[in-house]
Amino acid sequence: MLVVRYGRNRGQIADDVAAGLADVAPLGRYALANPDIVERLRSNARPNEVDPSTLYGGGAAGYTDHPALAHA
Repeated sequence: MLVVRYGRNRGQIADDVAAGLADVAPLGRYALANPDIVERLRSNARPNEVDPSTLYGGGAAGYTDHPALAHA
């Protein structure tokens, strides 16, 4: 199994998967900022921006305050 490298945009990841260059695309940072990432991908909705200053900071900021797709 080949995982696409970090830092690729959605179009680049899709192209790599379609071309057989990757089997899996990492969603870690996107998933942290988008608790509804699966629905966003399915509906081609724009993801919330990732704020690196809130990642793994120990507080609620960045984990519970991102708008869900229905409210975005």
